[in-house]
Amino acid sequence: MGVYLIVAFAIPFFTLTLAPFSLPLGLIVGFAVFATISVLLHAASPRIAVTATTLSAGKAVIDRTFIGTVSAYSGESAREERGLKLDARAWTLFRGFIDPVVKISLTDPSDPTPYWLISTRRPKQLTEVLRAGRSVAT
Repeated sequence: MGVYLIVAFAIPFFTLTLAPFSLPLGLIVGFAVFATISVLLHAASPRIAVTATTLSAGKAVIDRTFIGTVSAYSGESAREERGLKLDARAWTLFRGFIDPVVKISLTDPSDPTPYWLISTRRPKQLTEVLRAGRSVAT
């Protein structure tokens, strides 16, 4: 949400830049730039989706039969999982402005990736869904 607040500074920037020529034009351009960047940010953000058979996070997809233990972390423990405790072979999907992460261990013997580490705003819901076998999109 904070990134949209930063993008909102486009409104006064363009308003003040174009005010000597036309104040209404500056407001229109400022709001148009804000709306365009907001839509692009939303469209480009990775999605996490759980179906009955797969888990997808961004462009990566894995069969749910290969999912082992699932753990949620937040605060200091999430920072440690993203940093000091991170295995270099792990597959990660981080968004810097989202603190909680979910660690999903993999049981596929042919896959060298030990686990996925995914940042999500709803870590409890994702862990519950993966443990219970339901499907949901976040």
